[in-house]
Amino acid sequence: MANIDAKKVVVEEIKQHLKKSKSVIFVDYKGINVEQDTTLRKKLRDSGAAYKVYKNRLVMRALDEAGIKDYDVKLLEGTTSVVFGSDETTAAGILYKAGKEYQKLGIKFGILNGTVLSSAETEALAKIPSKEVLIAQLLGMLNAPIAALARALDAVAKKGA
Repeated sequence: MANIDAKKVVVEEIKQHLKKSKSVIFVDYKGINVEQDTTLRKKLRDSGAAYKVYKNRLVMRALDEAGIKDYDVKLLEGTTSVVFGSDETTAAGILYKAGKEYQKLGIKFGILNGTVLSSAETEALAKIPSKEVLIAQLLGMLNAPIAALARALDAVAKKGA
Protein backbone atom coordinates (compact mmCIF):
# COMPACT_ATOMS: atom_id res chain seq x y z
CA MET A 1 0.00 0.00 0.00
CA ALA A 2 2.88 2.37 0.74
CA ASN A 3 4.17 2.01 -2.84
CA ILE A 4 0.85 3.22 -4.27
CA ASP A 5 0.86 6.18 -1.88
CA ALA A 6 4.42 7.07 -2.93
CA LYS A 7 3.38 6.99 -6.60
CA LYS A 8 0.40 9.24 -5.86
CA VAL A 9 2.76 11.74 -4.22
CA VAL A 10 5.01 11.72 -7.31
CA VAL A 11 2.04 12.18 -9.64
CA GLU A 12 0.85 15.11 -7.54
CA GLU A 13 4.37 16.63 -7.65
CA ILE A 14 4.39 16.38 -11.45
CA LYS A 15 0.95 17.97 -11.67
CA GLN A 16 2.09 20.88 -9.48
CA HIS A 17 5.13 21.41 -11.74
CA LEU A 18 2.83 21.31 -14.78
CA LYS A 19 0.54 23.96 -13.29
CA LYS A 20 3.26 26.44 -12.36
CA SER A 21 5.51 25.99 -15.42
CA LYS A 22 5.07 28.10 -18.53
CA SER A 23 6.91 25.52 -20.63
CA VAL A 24 7.49 21.80 -20.19
CA ILE A 25 9.90 19.90 -22.42
CA PHE A 26 10.26 16.13 -22.64
CA VAL A 27 13.76 15.02 -23.56
CA ASP A 28 15.42 11.74 -24.55
CA TYR A 29 18.65 11.82 -22.58
CA LYS A 30 19.96 8.39 -23.62
CA GLY A 31 23.66 8.44 -24.34
CA ILE A 32 24.80 11.52 -22.42
CA ASN A 33 27.38 10.93 -19.74
CA VAL A 34 27.33 12.05 -16.11
CA GLU A 35 29.50 15.11 -16.73
CA GLN A 36 27.25 16.32 -19.55
CA ASP A 37 24.14 15.64 -17.46
CA THR A 38 25.58 17.56 -14.50
CA THR A 39 26.49 20.54 -16.72
CA LEU A 40 23.03 20.52 -18.30
CA ARG A 41 21.30 20.36 -14.91
CA LYS A 42 23.37 23.32 -13.65
CA LYS A 43 22.55 25.46 -16.69
CA LEU A 44 18.86 24.68 -16.36
CA ARG A 45 18.84 25.30 -12.60
CA ASP A 46 20.62 28.65 -13.10
CA SER A 47 17.90 29.66 -15.59
CA GLY A 48 15.13 28.83 -13.12
CA ALA A 49 14.11 25.54 -14.74
CA ALA A 50 13.72 22.17 -13.01
CA TYR A 51 15.19 19.04 -14.62
CA LYS A 52 13.57 15.84 -13.39
CA VAL A 53 13.52 12.16 -14.33
CA TYR A 54 10.28 10.31 -13.58
CA LYS A 55 8.83 6.99 -14.58
CA ASN A 56 6.98 7.36 -17.87
CA ARG A 57 3.76 5.84 -16.50
CA LEU A 58 3.66 8.38 -13.68
CA VAL A 59 4.21 11.21 -16.17
CA MET A 60 1.38 9.89 -18.35
CA ARG A 61 -0.94 9.67 -15.35
CA ALA A 62 -0.07 13.24 -14.28
CA LEU A 63 -0.61 14.56 -17.82
CA ASP A 64 -3.98 12.81 -18.03
CA GLU A 65 -5.06 14.10 -14.62
CA ALA A 66 -3.96 17.62 -15.60
CA GLY A 67 -6.20 17.42 -18.68
CA ILE A 68 -3.37 17.22 -21.22
CA LYS A 69 -4.32 14.38 -23.54
CA ASP A 70 -3.27 15.31 -27.08
CA TYR A 71 0.31 14.03 -26.89
CA ASP A 72 1.67 10.91 -28.57
CA VAL A 73 1.93 8.21 -25.89
CA LYS A 74 4.71 6.50 -27.89
CA LEU A 75 6.94 9.50 -27.22
CA LEU A 76 6.93 8.60 -23.52
CA GLU A 77 8.79 5.35 -24.08
CA GLY A 78 12.43 4.82 -23.25
CA THR A 79 14.56 7.31 -21.35
CA THR A 80 12.66 10.52 -20.72
CA SER A 81 13.53 13.51 -18.60
CA VAL A 82 11.16 16.40 -18.01
CA VAL A 83 12.24 20.04 -17.89
CA PHE A 84 9.85 22.49 -16.26
CA GLY A 85 10.62 26.01 -17.47
CA SER A 86 9.83 29.21 -15.60
CA ASP A 87 9.48 31.10 -18.90
CA GLU A 88 8.54 30.18 -22.43
CA THR A 89 11.91 29.98 -24.22
CA THR A 90 14.97 29.78 -21.97
CA ALA A 91 14.84 26.07 -21.06
CA ALA A 92 14.05 25.13 -24.66
CA GLY A 93 17.05 27.15 -25.85
CA ILE A 94 19.40 25.50 -23.36
CA LEU A 95 18.17 22.03 -24.33
CA TYR A 96 18.43 22.78 -28.04
CA LYS A 97 22.03 24.01 -27.69
CA ALA A 98 22.92 21.01 -25.53
CA GLY A 99 21.40 18.69 -28.13
CA LYS A 100 23.56 20.24 -30.83
CA GLU A 101 26.65 20.08 -28.61
CA TYR A 102 26.23 16.52 -27.31
CA GLN A 103 24.52 15.12 -30.43
CA LYS A 104 22.73 12.60 -28.20
CA LEU A 105 20.09 14.67 -26.46
CA GLY A 106 16.77 14.80 -28.31
CA ILE A 107 13.64 16.83 -27.69
CA LYS A 108 10.60 14.52 -27.83
CA PHE A 109 7.84 17.11 -27.46
CA GLY A 110 6.86 20.08 -25.34
CA ILE A 111 3.98 21.84 -23.67
CA LEU A 112 3.67 25.62 -23.84
CA ASN A 113 1.04 27.18 -21.56
CA GLY A 114 -1.04 23.97 -21.73
CA THR A 115 -0.71 23.42 -25.50
CA VAL A 116 1.17 20.35 -26.72
CA LEU A 117 3.97 21.12 -29.20
CA SER A 118 5.71 18.69 -31.54
CA SER A 119 9.46 18.24 -31.47
CA ALA A 120 9.86 20.63 -34.42
CA GLU A 121 7.63 23.27 -32.80
CA THR A 122 9.59 22.97 -29.55
CA GLU A 123 12.87 23.42 -31.43
CA ALA A 124 11.41 26.49 -33.18
CA LEU A 125 10.50 27.84 -29.74
CA ALA A 126 14.11 27.25 -28.67
CA LYS A 127 15.37 29.51 -31.44
CA ILE A 128 13.38 32.51 -30.22
CA PRO A 129 15.62 34.92 -28.29
CA SER A 130 14.96 35.45 -24.59
CA LYS A 131 12.63 38.20 -23.40
CA GLU A 132 15.54 40.42 -22.39
CA VAL A 133 17.15 40.13 -25.84
CA LEU A 134 13.84 40.88 -27.58
CA ILE A 135 13.33 43.98 -25.42
CA ALA A 136 16.87 45.18 -26.18
CA GLN A 137 16.26 44.68 -29.91
CA LEU A 138 12.98 46.59 -29.73
CA LEU A 139 14.60 49.48 -27.86
CA GLY A 140 17.42 49.54 -30.39
CA MET A 141 14.92 49.75 -33.24
CA LEU A 142 12.97 52.51 -31.50
CA ASN A 143 16.15 54.47 -30.75
CA ALA A 144 17.63 54.19 -34.28
CA PRO A 145 15.48 56.88 -35.99
CA ILE A 146 16.07 59.35 -33.16
CA ALA A 147 19.82 58.75 -33.27
CA ALA A 148 19.85 59.17 -37.07
CA LEU A 149 17.94 62.46 -36.75
CA ALA A 150 20.40 63.71 -34.12
CA ARG A 151 23.37 62.86 -36.36
CA ALA A 152 21.74 64.61 -39.35
CA LEU A 153 21.00 67.75 -37.34
CA ASP A 154 24.54 67.74 -35.97
CA ALA A 155 25.96 67.45 -39.50
CA VAL A 156 23.79 70.37 -40.70
CA ALA A 157 24.87 72.49 -37.71
CA LYS A 158 28.55 71.77 -38.40
CA LYS A 159 28.20 72.71 -42.09
CA GLY A 160 26.45 75.96 -41.23
CA ALA A 161 29.14 76.98 -38.77
